[in-house]
Amino acid sequence: MDRKIEKKYWSSKRIALFLGAVALMALVIYNLLFADHRSKLKVDSSRLTISEVKNGSFDEFIIIQGVVQPLKTIQLDAIVGGYVTQKLVEGGSMVEQGDIILRLENQQLKLSFLQSETEASRLVNDLQNTRQRLKVEKFTLDKTLNDLDYRIAEFKDVYNRNKVLFEQKAISAQEFTKCKIDYEKLVQERTIEIQSQKYQQENSQIQIRQLEGTLERTQKNVDLWRQTLENLVVKAPVAGLLSSVDVEIGSNINQGQNIGQIDDMNGFKIRADIDEHYISRIFSGLEAKFDFSDQVFSMQIVKVYPEVINGRFSVDLVFKQGTPKGIRRGQSTPIRLELGQPGKALLLPVGGFFSDTGGNWVYVVDKDGQRAEKRNITLGRKNPQYYEVLEGLEPADRVITSSYANFGDKEVLELKR
Repeated sequence: MDRKIEKKYWSSKRIALFLGAVALMALVIYNLLFADHRSKLKVDSSRLTISEVKNGSFDEFIIIQGVVQPLKTIQLDAIVGGYVTQKLVEGGSMVEQGDIILRLENQQLKLSFLQSETEASRLVNDLQNTRQRLKVEKFTLDKTLNDLDYRIAEFKDVYNRNKVLFEQKAISAQEFTKCKIDYEKLVQERTIEIQSQKYQQENSQIQIRQLEGTLERTQKNVDLWRQTLENLVVKAPVAGLLSSVDVEIGSNINQGQNIGQIDDMNGFKIRADIDEHYISRIFSGLEAKFDFSDQVFSMQIVKVYPEVINGRFSVDLVFKQGTPKGIRRGQSTPIRLELGQPGKALLLPVGGFFSDTGGNWVYVVDKDGQRAEKRNITLGRKNPQYYEVLEGLEPADRVITSSYANFGDKEVLELKR
């Protein structure tokens, strides 16, 4: 007798399908709840720069590029114009004060000097002639007054005798009156003559003073023209290095034109250009360091030029303990300019990442070095070596500090060796 065979519900096939469905469902749940959906990029770690965040002393400074210049530079400008007849010293030569550098020629200046000198000579002659004429006139006036005094004395004697005779009625009243009138007339003439002589003498003094004043001004004018002619010989105003002479024989020079410059070799300074970003933090007295011949020299800003040209402004720095030996004009050198006092801070080395992120985030490498994840951070001050970390990082964190230009917007970097 046949027996009915019951089929098993959980067959091998059905079990396999069920397990597959469970596995698929688990995978879906895992992907929905636990899987990392962040964008990823595989990167060769050997091409990256990975730096460690650490606590340390933050020195706030910037590196600026400076050029060595003489402490004093005297510009050599032409006081008068003319054409060059002689060039006695070439650029790059040492000169002493008073050494002749150039000789110029200017015929118009010479003509003006001769005219002024001729006018002065004419005034000297006029003054001498006037004084001589006044002396002659003085003699004439003195003689006239002397003659009047003689006649007055003579008429006075006649008047006194006639007065006695008139009182004795020996002469008539008419004769006495005429004698009296003649005497009094002479006395009045003498008074008038004295006043006239006084006026003429005062007038003569005025004429002489006027001539003397005109002569003095003319002589000053002659001296000025003479000095102008002397300026046709260009001399070194100070001793030093004649760094350049920008003229040649036969060339014409205008008044005020720059001919060259003389460098005072008794000291040097350094002029440096700084980005205008720091202009509010730069002031006279700020300290700096200068490395030269394996030595560190202290410097100090002594002058800040406020003009901003092409986004930069200039400063002058001098050496605090004397000029280093062997330094040369025109030498270019880096200078460490201190912007503040050192202080404790969390430090992140400077790198190319900043230009890609603006310092707002970085890739932080995990402990096993297999991946790097994006993390938001906040940076503070900066010097050429480090950024000051304010938020987002801890000591011993490792950060990719090289450029992020090839990473796009990926949130995770998978590092491979």
